[in-house]
Amino acid sequence: MKRILMIAYHFPPLAGSSGIQRTLRFVRYLPEFGWQPIVLSANPRAYERTSEDLMGEIPEGTVVSRAFALDAARHFSIAGRYAAATARPDRWISWKFAGIREGMRLIGKYAPDAIWSTYPIATAHVIASELRRRSELPWVADFRDPMAQDGYPADPVTWRRFLEIEAEAVGKAALSLFTTPGAARIYRGRYPDRAAHMRVLENGYDEESFQGLPLPPSPAEPLNPGSLTLLHSGIVYPSERDPAPLFIALEAMKRDGSLAPGSLKIRFRAPVHDDLLRALAGKHGVASFVETCPAVPYRDALAEMSRAEGLLVMQAANCNEQIPAKVYEYLRTGRPVLGLTDPAGDTAGALREAGIRSIAALDSPEGIARLIERFMSGEREDFSPDPARVESASRRERTRVFATLLDEMTSG
Repeated sequence: MKRILMIAYHFPPLAGSSGIQRTLRFVRYLPEFGWQPIVLSANPRAYERTSEDLMGEIPEGTVVSRAFALDAARHFSIAGRYAAATARPDRWISWKFAGIREGMRLIGKYAPDAIWSTYPIATAHVIASELRRRSELPWVADFRDPMAQDGYPADPVTWRRFLEIEAEAVGKAALSLFTTPGAARIYRGRYPDRAAHMRVLENGYDEESFQGLPLPPSPAEPLNPGSLTLLHSGIVYPSERDPAPLFIALEAMKRDGSLAPGSLKIRFRAPVHDDLLRALAGKHGVASFVETCPAVPYRDALAEMSRAEGLLVMQAANCNEQIPAKVYEYLRTGRPVLGLTDPAGDTAGALREAGIRSIAALDSPEGIARLIERFMSGEREDFSPDPARVESASRRERTRVFATLLDEMTSG
């Protein structure tokens, strides 16, 4: 069996990031396809929040090494401030030094056939680049999001550092992977001489995680008996998933009488920006229709999705080249999905590919109101995914494709 050294900041026991699932499922399924993972991650002290709920899903016998790392925002901060140099390209740059040392130790001990690293966090690519240089092993650079974007990072010095890191990764990696067609298109245009070394490998859902859940057509107890519940599970970013137009739409529906008291609840699970949501709900007079809830273990979050009458996707046009990883879990539940996103973006494309046509632009309160009204009226034919189309998005199938790419890369 071949071996692969996998460098990932997002790995259990980190809590609060769906990005964990991509690495964790590769680790779980790669051995089925002839590849044994060796994981290099960060020491849990670097994580702002931890949870044990996914630790049991790391396959027994998997080598996992956690190199020393600190979070500049917490460990180097004095009176809430810390030097910018301690957080470039990101707050975990301290992981680099121990990560390179530990990576070389793992390479010496286990003789892997390839290196894989995943962004974000950018420091993972920094570590992998140096390990590639020292070992001359083929490197796969995984981009779960684009790196240097227009206006991101906002700090120009950090932006230039991001550009340097992505250029090094795309230029030196034997293969660059992207989770959406739009992201791959951007990078093929930015680095045309490396276009032949780029592939799209989307995120997906893990079938085993859904075993035992009350999935359709089985009946399930509603989240809010007597009210329809639309669930948004995960972080609500103020810009990239701007919730303001949704609250404006709810206010308009309440005003014109199409939203009766007690008829609807919008539940935000683990949104992080709870204060923003509560402020918007108060400003627009729709607090009785909105609830914010803390994070729960992963399986509990999936169970909650399976019980909601509808699931909300929120993705702004400034993220048209990205697809929230949660989308694939939404699709697997079989529940109706309301896509609040730019119809021209990759998120809308993924929904349409699954047979969903219930899409309204996130910046259009009028379109959102019409979509919610149609959902509440019971006209939901185009809200539900086609199971046959969803099946190809399983994490196991994505891993099979990944293993095939690794075999092709190393066979030469």
